[in-house]
Amino acid sequence: MQWTDRIRQVKILLACAAVFICAASLLWSHFLVSDLSKEERTRMEIWAEAMRSLQNADEDTDVALVLTVINGNHTIPVIVQDDNGHIQSFRNLRLKAQTAADTTAEVERRAAAMKQAGRVIRFYMDDQAFMDVCYDESIMLKRLASYPYIQLGIVFVFVVVAIFALLSSKRAEQNKVWVGLSKETAHQLGTPISSLMAWTQVLQETYPDDELLPEMDKDVKRLQMIAERFSKIGSMPEPQLENLNEVICHVVDYIGRRTSNRVHITAQLPQQPLYAEICAPLFEWVVENLCKNAVDAMDGQGDITITAFEESARTVIEVSDTGKGIAKGHFSSVFKPGFTTKQRGWGLGLSLAKRIIEEYHHGRIFVKTSELGKGTTFRIELKKK
Repeated sequence: MQWTDRIRQVKILLACAAVFICAASLLWSHFLVSDLSKEERTRMEIWAEAMRSLQNADEDTDVALVLTVINGNHTIPVIVQDDNGHIQSFRNLRLKAQTAADTTAEVERRAAAMKQAGRVIRFYMDDQAFMDVCYDESIMLKRLASYPYIQLGIVFVFVVVAIFALLSSKRAEQNKVWVGLSKETAHQLGTPISSLMAWTQVLQETYPDDELLPEMDKDVKRLQMIAERFSKIGSMPEPQLENLNEVICHVVDYIGRRTSNRVHITAQLPQQPLYAEICAPLFEWVVENLCKNAVDAMDGQGDITITAFEESARTVIEVSDTGKGIAKGHFSSVFKPGFTTKQRGWGLGLSLAKRIIEEYHHGRIFVKTSELGKGTTFRIELKKK
């Protein structure tokens, strides 16, 4: 659990660092765009002064210099209006209109938008007559203003793809570990189980009336089934049509004989056989694991109820207990490898159960309800074929 908290802290730190970098990038871009915007306004003030000089030109005016300033604007869209609002000239505008009337109307709308945005410089021809120089941001400035968002979007997509690739790689590596561990465990169990089966057969022939030998034979067969489960986890088992009522009853019988009399296990099953395509040994393992966790959560005293029923598009199995319950914030964490509330637990049981249900049976397993001090209900959903 401490390792899980440490991983969560690392994720939070990385998220905070990413937010800080994004905020710093946007803030820096904002200052840069603001400085360039001020520079463009200064250029337009010079341009407006050149227009005023051209309108009031006399023999002492350097017309060539004035025209050089006016014609030097190739990037900033600009519209010149007189005091009556009539368009006198415009440049660097990308217009969609085709006719002259439509062009005039579009230019007037663009000028009104520029004035509303505060991008207008007024210069007076005399005491009363004036002209307004309306301007817009240059294409370069607009691109620069949108560039940080495009850049952050690309970085975000790259980070998402990188995280997805890392998670996929991690999942593939975990799968290899699961498969290798399962196959090795099944292989290691095979030899002593075969030896035990042989010795059991010898004892049965030598002492045919011994009452303990049948129980010993059951335990040996149980070990054989456990080895079979590990071998099936190490490969992709093929589900078969099984009667869930019989599978659940087998689990109830096994758990009931291995727990104290203070634990009451009840199976609420339909009267008609309930069929589903499952790998019976692995599915039994899942239900057994849920029951064993329930016994631990109840400290060896309480009620366990296993319910099975059909819905419109799925078959449902629910395992409820009257134990300690699970905090709502841990509903998804209980299925993560290493998460456990037991002092001696490995935290692999529910993780393995989730793998069996989701990857081998293409179903779902989750915490349906839980209340601290009252109990928990786990729900398994299997798709109907």
